[in-house]
Amino acid sequence: MRNKLLSGGGAVAAGRVPQRSEIAPQYKWKLEDMFGSDDVWEKECGALRNEHKALSAYRSRLAENPAVLLECLKTRDDIISRCENLYAYAKMRRDEDNTNDRYQGFTDMAMSLYTDASAACSYIAPELLAADKSLIGGYLAENAELAVYAHYFDELFRQREHILSASEEQILALAGEPLNAADEIFTMLTNADMRFPEIEDENGNMAELSEGRYIRFLENPDRSVRDRAFHGLFGTYAQYRNTIGASYSSSVKKDRFMAAVRKYGSSIEMFLDSDKIPVELYDRLIGTVDANLGLLHRYLRLRKRALKLGELEMFDLYTPIVAESEREVPYEQAARLIREGLSLLGGRYLDDLDCAFAQGWIDVYENANKTSGAYSWGTYLSHPYILMNYQNRIDDALTLAHELGHSMHSYYTNRKQPYIYSNYKLFVAEVASTVNESLVLDHLIGCAASPAEKAYLLNRKLETIRGTLFRQTMFAEFERTVHNKAREGGALTPDSLSAAYKGLNDKYFAKEVSVNPEIAIEWARIPHFYRAFYVYQYATGISAAMSIAERIKNEGAGAVERYLEFLAGGDSDYPLELLKRAGADLTTPGPVEGAMSAFESALAELERLVPGQS
Repeated sequence: MRNKLLSGGGAVAAGRVPQRSEIAPQYKWKLEDMFGSDDVWEKECGALRNEHKALSAYRSRLAENPAVLLECLKTRDDIISRCENLYAYAKMRRDEDNTNDRYQGFTDMAMSLYTDASAACSYIAPELLAADKSLIGGYLAENAELAVYAHYFDELFRQREHILSASEEQILALAGEPLNAADEIFTMLTNADMRFPEIEDENGNMAELSEGRYIRFLENPDRSVRDRAFHGLFGTYAQYRNTIGASYSSSVKKDRFMAAVRKYGSSIEMFLDSDKIPVELYDRLIGTVDANLGLLHRYLRLRKRALKLGELEMFDLYTPIVAESEREVPYEQAARLIREGLSLLGGRYLDDLDCAFAQGWIDVYENANKTSGAYSWGTYLSHPYILMNYQNRIDDALTLAHELGHSMHSYYTNRKQPYIYSNYKLFVAEVASTVNESLVLDHLIGCAASPAEKAYLLNRKLETIRGTLFRQTMFAEFERTVHNKAREGGALTPDSLSAAYKGLNDKYFAKEVSVNPEIAIEWARIPHFYRAFYVYQYATGISAAMSIAERIKNEGAGAVERYLEFLAGGDSDYPLELLKRAGADLTTPGPVEGAMSAFESALAELERLVPGQS
């Protein structure tokens, strides 16, 4: 298979990562679809340096008449979308080979241009908010082109009471860097200054422990390696508990300050209001997961028996209970399997999927100095692009299905929506990708080559739900506890934070796991806590996606049509409304309970396949 990557006749030596020039053209994305050459890119960059200055001509004139307002908004959208196109091209070129100084320079130039353009139009929202809402409403009724922006204006005026005066907003903007210092301090401490110990691996060799390697150590079949990694990591964090405690406490205080300044009753209300999400939804998620913890405990019992352990400890939660499938899935086969798994989405979707595979959307294989991992990107002015580092594993096929979900979401949105609604909210960002992954995974389970492969895939499904729904909801409950304590005037000390976190681990795991006391410090290593009330969206996202996937399987064409409308919805309505129309009503416990039912079903099937189960 490796020889097929080559653009010439030679072979890549075993174990050597090929140069980009050695990858065949059909496995590379076609960034030329964005800009035909670097010269074209540079010409556009030069043009925009002058064009964004035109935005100043509309300052203090937005309430003058509907034609002026429309012209300003269209000019802004044109300039910002073109800046995004410049940046995406430069960054994706750099991702092909991160040692290429030319594209590092392009990336810096594009970011500088984007920053200048954003600053040039920063007056628009405050000036509109200073206008009379009824006047703007009249403009919308008078001008059909301007009426396209109706939801944009609704959202702007909905949050009007939380927007301060221009001078006060300027003060907050100037204070942004020091207000966000806690996150920067945490990042520098944990990524640059902290040093983890070396631990002995399964072969008796000393290996350096790091955050990047930690989960790999926990997946090791040698339990003593898992034990040493667990205690090495959390022992290190414990040494910095006071510094990290002060950092996180400062972040929570910053959130309380911003909520008070912006006239919200609490931090959680402020963060959820940006997507018009009621706090009751957050609380309902936690309550529904709490009510289903028995399923998690049942899975942990299976894990304990499968690993043949008398007692399960916290460092035993990640090691596979079923060996990874050794079946190779070449890229072309993965494309066929994905297409088969997504066939329920209908002919139009499959035709568009074929475009992704045939028309240069995907950069398939690893090459020297290429950015690691996988992502879906692109802009309003381009088709989507996918970066992969495909290694012929089943997991790679599922990752590709996941990224294709993101790409199709963007593709359908950009074909239907004006630019102003093209950037869908984070609350729905993982839904399309997880629908794809869920449908393809269920297809792979149904056509597994052996009972062992089927067991591996079922376990992967269970681990995805455990890590995304159960674990992220536990994080969400921790955040709620901490912010409530701060609002009530309680002190956020390392001891109180650790006690709260340990209590949640006891609730989630103690029935089947010996909850090691060291886990109490894990809060200190979670960077998401510095972006408050963010992680719950992982749990709601997987619940909505699984609900939609189930409807597609059971209801057919009607559910598919509603889902495709969701994909084309972008940011044209509030996230809950878009999801509701797709068949996932997160204002009820239904989607989360449905995800729990899917977890139970997969668990029952795995229990039948794993030897020694009763």
